Amino acid sequence: QVELVESGGGLVQPGGSLRLSCATTGVIKQFYTMNWYRQAPGKPRELVASLSDSGITHYTDAVKGRFTISTHNDEMTVYLQMNSLKPEDTAVYYCNAQSISFPDLRYWGPGTQVTVSS
Repeated sequence: QVELVESGGGLVQPGGSLRLSCATTGVIKQFYTMNWYRQAPGKPRELVASLSDSGITHYTDAVKGRFTISTHNDEMTVYLQMNSLKPEDTAVYYCNAQSISFPDLRYWGPGTQVTVSS
């Protein structure tokens, strides 16, 4: 049974930082790609950052140089460090685990709200 639970969202001023956490159970590192998505009001859900089983990272252009995806040493928690936050980063952020062997098999967390506003 795979479960994902996000935490760390909140209200932050422009230019500030937040670190999102995704606690996982049932995820075996070599079988999944770990992703962070976000969805702003009235917009489709978009992929923000990915971390492959071999440690390769990918970021959407809008967050390159500002966001970092990583895992804890025990690889049971996935983080998204977000720096230099902008109002356009405001969204619900979702943790996602995608099976490498069966890409249509995806697991989602409930999401955590990030609001960037002065």
